[in-house]
Amino acid sequence: MPHLKSQAISVQTHLRDQVANALRAALIAGELRPGVIYSAPTLAAELGVSATPVREAMLDLAREGLVEAVRNKGFRVTEMTDKDLDDFTDIRTLIEVPTVGRVAATASAGQLEALRPLAEQIVTAAQGHDVLKYLEADHRFHLELLALAGNPHLVEVVADLRKRSRLFGLGSLNETGRLVSSAQEHVELLDLMLAGRIQEAEDCMRRHLAHVRTLWADGQADAVADASVLRLSR
Repeated sequence: MPHLKSQAISVQTHLRDQVANALRAALIAGELRPGVIYSAPTLAAELGVSATPVREAMLDLAREGLVEAVRNKGFRVTEMTDKDLDDFTDIRTLIEVPTVGRVAATASAGQLEALRPLAEQIVTAAQGHDVLKYLEADHRFHLELLALAGNPHLVEVVADLRKRSRLFGLGSLNETGRLVSSAQEHVELLDLMLAGRIQEAEDCMRRHLAHVRTLWADGQADAVADASVLRLSR
């Protein structure tokens, strides 16, 4: 698994955090499959670390709802249903759409323009098929935009929702270039907000979240299909 390599772990940052990031990357790329049980020693061997930081990292992911502990066996990657996808999208829509309207009405042009490098990084990453940089820039853009509303608790809630919205198999969608149109919506949103077109900005955010929901569904379907092929080939 490309994202579970020993060279991906360095001593420069906390080992537990490094391992958790590597496991998240493997989840996103579809290398760790929903419904499959993985043991800490097996993952540790692939990462070139001891089992202890892997167990600690897995407990962090369990608190985020990404995996669940299986007694005496390891951890199972949790599966997300269509209802889960709909529920997450509904909550984010209820929060982010009106917040974008508020920010468009109150933020300065300088505050909004400061987000343009992130919006452009998202597009560049999508065009370059770099899914991890895409997600990192996307995460920062959304949370920094929402932070302009001045409510840190709101930002915390959305950050938690984003963690739980596992983008299983997103790597395969990225290879087809399907992330580019979603990426470009960030630039469109920023331009509408800067122009003071509040209703259109809200509509853009609503459309963007619906687009993301579709990507979640397609990515998960690909991951499940790939897992089925693996089971049948054994």
